[in-house]
Amino acid sequence: MKNIKIIYRVFTGLLTALGLLGSFADISHSSDAVQLITHLGYPIYFITFIGVVRILGIIAVLMPGFRKIKEWAYAGLFFDMAGALYSHIATGDAFAIFAPAMLGLILVVGSYIAYHKKFMSSANT
Repeated sequence: MKNIKIIYRVFTGLLTALGLLGSFADISHSSDAVQLITHLGYPIYFITFIGVVRILGIIAVLMPGFRKIKEWAYAGLFFDMAGALYSHIATGDAFAIFAPAMLGLILVVGSYIAYHKKFMSSANT
């Protein structure tokens, strides 16, 4: 049980850091974020939306309780990262360009699995 909590905290902490860094860049319309989103073929207004929604998802994942909201947040973060990864691959980007999206997807899945293991083991005690 202790190992699962540590794994959950590591994955969720890294997911939070990556998500917040990306969201702040998106919301502030940093030149890198604008260049990337236009390269992928999305309109510029999309980066504000995805940045705000990602922050809300991170908040929901970090909040204690609210299991249904947390499930929806994990689903949203999964689709965000999977969509980003697919967009990079579809445009022919090199691995170095889509590695953060792949890392984000791994962190979402790892956090989700550890959350469920932590929740299921604490429900059985």
